[in-house]
Amino acid sequence: MIYNTFKDLKISALGMGTMRLPLINGDNSKIDVEAATELIAYAMSHGVNYYDTAWVYHSKTSERVMGEILKSYPRDSFYLATKFPGFNLDNMDKVEEIFEDQIKKCQVDYFDFYLFHNLCEANVDAYLDPKYGIFDYLMKQKQNGRIRHLGFSTHGSLTTIERFLDAYGEHMEFAQIQLNWLDWDFQNAKAKLALLRERNIPVIIMEPVRGGKLAKLEKEYESKLKALRPDESIPAWAFRFLQSIDGIFVTLSGMSNLEQLKDNLATYEYAKPLSDKEKDTLLAIAAEMTAKTALPCTKCQYCAPHCPMSLDIPRIIELYNEHVYSGGGFIAPMTLSGWENEKKPSACLGCRECEALCPQGIKISEMMSDFVKRLK
Repeated sequence: MIYNTFKDLKISALGMGTMRLPLINGDNSKIDVEAATELIAYAMSHGVNYYDTAWVYHSKTSERVMGEILKSYPRDSFYLATKFPGFNLDNMDKVEEIFEDQIKKCQVDYFDFYLFHNLCEANVDAYLDPKYGIFDYLMKQKQNGRIRHLGFSTHGSLTTIERFLDAYGEHMEFAQIQLNWLDWDFQNAKAKLALLRERNIPVIIMEPVRGGKLAKLEKEYESKLKALRPDESIPAWAFRFLQSIDGIFVTLSGMSNLEQLKDNLATYEYAKPLSDKEKDTLLAIAAEMTAKTALPCTKCQYCAPHCPMSLDIPRIIELYNEHVYSGGGFIAPMTLSGWENEKKPSACLGCRECEALCPQGIKISEMMSDFVKRLK
């Protein structure tokens, strides 16, 4: 197992996410505790010491199950992370109640890592609002030793992350972001990573294989990668890509069975970063994959100043492309839920003034209409 240093801690480069634990009859709320226990035992015995859970995972059962499993191991043999569920605005005034419940469910006296969960456009104002006392309460728990390290996870825009860091950045010890070789450009993950580097904030990676979508590719793409590394599995390419990037101290993988765990452990026996040629090949494949559905917006901003509704057209196109490529998902609805109605795609007048100025010839009004339908 490769280990990285975070402050004075030696942490396994591969961490285990517990959002996709083994299930009984495919029911997300019913974790197969026996299979999960076996999975954790194998991970522990092979050097994995970072475990990431959350209030909401597995219909609020992941923390309880992880508490039951991990209580069999010495407390100093693992690092446990969980999160305050601010993705749901109804939780904002319940930080103490939720934190105390998490401590009980996980059967620990402290959390090694604790996160503001899923910072985004929809909740940044509430996270920053002192009336809820979230930051103050969590800082108090850190002072009392019940939180060892405080950070945040995010799927939000660069602007949203900057707002949060301008307020709390000096107290954020780490950040957790979605980063993989497809989202490096597609979701502008490289810019988020650059921002965190500028702020000297170490990074944890989530969705390294994009929920399994990068674990298997079309034959033409697999052939290109096999020509470069005949013995490397397709999922391993995702992890090798991340091994090529500085500033990452844990990559989380939501492993559901022993086969996945064993494959990932083999990849993390040693680091084998990608060469420039290999990285360029991978990113070229990503561009081809996303271009099949994505509108070719270059964010030139020619359109936006002429929109009578002052819509952020390039950002809306970016969200549209993500929503179409992913076949739905939560990112676009979550982001747009934080916008005023007059700034959402539904506010488009269909006047086509923007289209007359688009160098790429994008039919923006049709995109807006289709986006509204897809979001229903």
